[in-house]
Parts: sequence; C-alpha cells; structure tokens
Amino acid sequence: MKKNLRILPILLSLIMIFMLIPQRAYLEEKEKSIIILFTHDMHDHLYPFDVEEDGVIKTLGGYARLNSTINKEREKAPNLLLVDGGDFSMGTLFQTIFASHSPGIRLMGKMGYDVVTFGNHEFDFRADGLAYSLKAAKDSGEFLPQIVASNISFPLDDNGQLTPALTELKNSMEYYGVEDYTVIERNGIKIGIFGLMGKEAASNAPMSEVEFTDPIQAARDTVQELKNEEKVDLIICLSHSGTWEDKSKSEDEILAKEVPDIDIIISGHTHTTLIEPIIVGNTIIASSGRYGENLGVLNLVNDEEKWRVKDYRLEPIEEHLALDPEIAETIEYYKEIVQEEYLDRFNMVFDEVVAYTPFNFTSYGVLGKDHDEDILGNLISDSYIYAVKEAEGEDYEPIAASVVPTGTIRGSFIKGYITVSDVFNVSSLGIGPDKVSGYPLISVYLTGKELKTVAEVDASIAPIMSVAQLYTSGLNFTFNPNRLIFNKVTDVYLQKEDGSREEVRDDELYRVVAGLYSAQMLSIVGDKSFGLLSIVPKTKEGLPITDYEAQIIYDEGHEIKEWLAIAEYLKSFDKENGVPQVPLYYSQKQGRKIVDDNPNLFARLKNPNKVTLVAYSVVLFIIALIILLIGIIIKKKKKVHAK
Repeated sequence: MKKNLRILPILLSLIMIFMLIPQRAYLEEKEKSIIILFTHDMHDHLYPFDVEEDGVIKTLGGYARLNSTINKEREKAPNLLLVDGGDFSMGTLFQTIFASHSPGIRLMGKMGYDVVTFGNHEFDFRADGLAYSLKAAKDSGEFLPQIVASNISFPLDDNGQLTPALTELKNSMEYYGVEDYTVIERNGIKIGIFGLMGKEAASNAPMSEVEFTDPIQAARDTVQELKNEEKVDLIICLSHSGTWEDKSKSEDEILAKEVPDIDIIISGHTHTTLIEPIIVGNTIIASSGRYGENLGVLNLVNDEEKWRVKDYRLEPIEEHLALDPEIAETIEYYKEIVQEEYLDRFNMVFDEVVAYTPFNFTSYGVLGKDHDEDILGNLISDSYIYAVKEAEGEDYEPIAASVVPTGTIRGSFIKGYITVSDVFNVSSLGIGPDKVSGYPLISVYLTGKELKTVAEVDASIAPIMSVAQLYTSGLNFTFNPNRLIFNKVTDVYLQKEDGSREEVRDDELYRVVAGLYSAQMLSIVGDKSFGLLSIVPKTKEGLPITDYEAQIIYDEGHEIKEWLAIAEYLKSFDKENGVPQVPLYYSQKQGRKIVDDNPNLFARLKNPNKVTLVAYSVVLFIIALIILLIGIIIKKKKKVHAK
C-alpha cells in the first residue's frame, strides 16, 4: 500500500506532462509567428556617417555594423525574413560604380536579404544604367535578393517599338528575375511579398523612361492574385511611397485604407523613422529611417483573426557595434574600384581632405524645414559661380544668379575636416549625358520678370512642396508668408560681386546657373502653380531651350559636376597649416532671403500683383453678389410682410 502511495505522485506528474504536451502543441499550431527585419532608403551608405544631434556628433550606420546586428537577430530567430523598401543605391561615391559593378544589391545579397524593391533613385542612371547594373549583379554569380516591382510598364514609341534603352532594361529585368511578387514560406507561413512605386516617388524619376502605373490599382490586382491564386497567409508590400504628417499626402496610409488586405507595409521614400508602427485598420506600417541608421525589427503573431504586433523596435547601428569582417573587406574592395574608375578622372582621392570647417553647417535632418535662408545653401550656390568663372577664364560671361533647391542637397558638413567623400555625399544625385555620376551644371537665361518668379516660387511653392525651397547666390529677396499665395514676395534685387544692389529689369535677359535637374524642374513650375507662374529657360539668344543637355558647362573636356564645383570652391579658401579653412562668413546668414513675418493688414495687402488683383476682384464680386442677394431677399420679405 505504501509502495502504491509512493508511485501515485509520479503517475500524477506524468499525467500532467502528457496533458500539457498536446495542449502546448495545439497552442503553437494555433499561434503562428514570424520576425521581419527591414531597412529602406540606404542610398549606398556603405560606410558609417556622422550626424550632429543637439550639439552632439554621432557616428551611425555602415553595412559592416548593420550585418553584425542582422546576424545577432538571426542567431535568435534563424527563420526570420530580411527585406528592403527601395533606394538602396545613389547617395555616396559607391553609386559611381552602380552600372558597372552593382555594389549595393550585391552587398545586400552577401548580407542575406530575401526580397527588395526599387526606389526612384535606382532609375537615376536612366533605363540603360539600371539595366547594366542588374546584369552586372547577375553576372557576378553571387547570391542576390529577389527584386519585386508590381507597377512598372514599358511604353512603346511612335513606331510601336521599345526604345533601345527600354529593351535593354526589360531584358535585364527578365535576366535578373525581377517579378511583380514572390512567395516565401517561413515557419510554416506562406508569405506573399510585392513591390510598389508611389506616385510622388515616380515623379522624382523623370529620366527613367519607364511608366509607373497607378499604385493603388496595382496593389489591388496583386493582392487579389496573392489571396486567390497563391493562397498566402501573410501579405507584405515593400512600398516606395512613404508617409507624411499631412494625412492627405501620406501615400502608404492611403494605400492601407484603399487595399485593406495588405497586412504589412514596409514604407520607404520619405526617410521616415517610426518609433511605433502606424496601424490603419488591420494593416501595420513600419519605417526605420534612412542610410541604415537603424535596423527595423517586427515580430508578428497571428491568432487566426489577424496579424498583430508582438514586438516592434528599431535597433540603432552605432559606433560601438562590431564590424562584420567579410562585409568590411568587400566595401574596401569596392572603394578601390571607385577610385580607379571614377575619382582618378577628376584628380581626386576618396579620403582626401579638401577643407576644414570650424563650425557645423545645418544638419541634413533639419535642412529645409525652416522656410528661410540657409548657410549650406549659400555655400553651394556660391560654389557654382566660382566653378564657372574658373572654367571659362577670360571668356567668362557674368552670372546674375545661381539656384540650388533643397531637394538636391543630400547631406551636410559638420565641424572638422571635409573630405572628397563628404563633398560628394552632399551633392550626389543624378548623371549627365557622359554617363558619369553626378548632375552637371548648366547655363540658362531668364528674363527679369522670370527671376522675380523664381523668388515667388520659393515664397509660394515651398510651403506646399518643401523640396522646392530655393537657395540663391546673386538673387536676393524678401517675402511675407502672411500675404496671398503667388504674391508673397515684396522685394527682389540682384546683389553684385562688389556688394552693390542692382534693380531687376523685367525685359532684360540674365544668365543663371543651376544643376541640370534643377533647371529642368524650374520649367515645370507653371504646372505646380496652376499656370499662374511661368519660367521658360532660354538660350543666350532668348529662344526657349528644347535640349537642356546642350547647355552643360564644361571644364577641360569634362562636365562640371555639382559636387565637383563644391570641392573646388572649398579648396580655394585661404589655408592654415596647409589646409583650406571655411570662412566664418558661412557661419551666418547674409540677408539673401529675408522673411518679413508682418501680420499687419496693410503689409498683407499693399502692392498687389496681377494675380492678386484678379483674386481681389473675384472676392469683391462674390461679396457684391452676396450683398445683392441679401438685398433681394429682404425686399421680398418686406413685400410678403406688407401683404
């Protein structure tokens, strides 16, 4: 009896264990989970970069440290998913070998990315540039991530044929294996992943040659196929569309509302850092910031009703993290190629010091947020004029103004030594007809009236479209933000090199220098202003420009690139201990753009232009009409009362 009593607790324990095992298994089967690691807007920031935050300089990012963090997450969850939301290229010197060696996508392959999508900057080297990049990646024989892009179409020319460049791109995309979507199984979960280019992002790829179909409709069609044909459990959209504080412009939030069957949106393009995900209905929107400064970690569980967030965090890629040796070695390999294939032609060296700045310029993170003059904008616009002067020598024709939009500035300088690499990062966009990285400078002519319109573009369009804020050299103006749109500028004049003031004459032609992309964008302000503002860049003879590339400025046979103009200008400063020093002149504003925030009614209404006079006339007509109608109603009431 005693023996049986001793055995009883053991039997009860065994029964409890056996009862728990199936229940635990049932729970595991019931609750599926997956971990998704994500990045976006990496922009070829293979090396770490410095930023200034609240007076403190931090070193962030770098693929070698990023990969160490990815591997740590993989140790905890070997079946995780690693994805990227586009713009993995264009932003540093490594982009210069995009077409020939495709370093970005190949490094992402080495880091084990499963799926990525295109951003608008993958098209900066035009259709054939992207084609060559995809081919170079595929020909490497290395492991590469799947690329998904669901709303790209290839328009035919007037003869019903693809252009040679589009034929090249279409063939290369097929060769690489680019698809609308892909299906991956992890942890017993069937996952459908598709890529999408947003409308605003598509508008920033003017030389892509492809057409981007409506993203909402493309998403609906793809989601339908993933649900009905592929029978997936989880749908992820790698969306290069972005989110904004203004909900009416926040494309990925709109996408989530319009296509509610998307479970996860990895949201790129706007460089947004979401400390917490945005939840729209049952859709989870995640963003991790730019340049690989964070690794996004999203842990999802499914309770058979919907996917929900179990854990969401952004792992900062900071200086104390270990470098992955294989990735670090690969980056050095690509750096040597950049030097040989790109920098040698300009007699520049990757880490060459071109100047020292004793102060911080405006941090890139806040650049353009204030509608005001900016010291970095002043430096860049001055550099354009300097570079053209040096290139033209005795044949130099005076430049009235140079123009730099905020949207073309991609970085900044912090206190300390400035290298060639730093300069390129500040002005890294685009490519010229020479097929060499970097937008070239061009010379155009505008009438005095159009120069005044340039000032009005800044004053009136920039609040609607922040990337259109302009920084100028030579063109000074004052505006009142309280005045009626398209009539905010109250004073415009040209400041000559000797500091004297010159009035702008409406009918005179003035020479203006800008980057190739910027000059082309100035010509479309008519569309952005509903036809009320007009800028038509012209030749010296006053004829409208039809071929902007014919206006490129050259120096000793090569295009003057925007970044090269800045580098040469920095090198021209007075030296201290053999190093050019950025003058303290650039540490403060110079009165080139004055914001007169006067709320006074007289200040708001005085000196109306033609646009404003028309608006006033319309308002007065409406008021008069209302008064007339009120009068008619009162008379009728009086007649009724009299009867």
